[in-house]
Formats: sequence, structure tokens, C-alpha cells
Amino acid sequence: MGDIEKLKITIDRDECIGDSLCCNEAPETFEMDDEDKAVVLETSTDDRDTILEAARSCPVDAITIEDKSTGEKLCPED
Repeated sequence: MGDIEKLKITIDRDECIGDSLCCNEAPETFEMDDEDKAVVLETSTDDRDTILEAARSCPVDAITIEDKSTGEKLCPED
């Protein structure tokens, strides 16, 4: 099992432009839905670094990731 259970991942569907870079970087964590918007899969074998790199690849910063245990915002960086 990957690190997805340790992370709170939110996708702003209004901001998502559907370029699927996150899916390319972390295909076990993200996929495109019928509206060509990214969604988070319930289970993932991707590790934390892979998931964070995928979120950072989003050109519009539509993906927010927080550490569940600390509440620290990991992505996007301010």
C-alpha cells in the first residue's frame, strides 16, 4: 500500500483544466473522469514523493495536499 492514507488530497474541479499530467506522474492515485477532470482514486500504491510530484505538475495548482497527521499543507507551496 502507498502513502495515500496519510494524505488529504483535494482537487478544485473548477480550476482543473484536464491536462492529465497528474495522472501521468501518479497513475495509481489520479485518473480523469467522464468530464475530463482529475479525481483521486480510493486506493493507491504510489508513494508520498510520487503523489506530491504529481500535484506539483498541475499547471493551475488545482491539487491541494495536506498531511493528515499534522494538517501541514504540502502542496501547492505558498
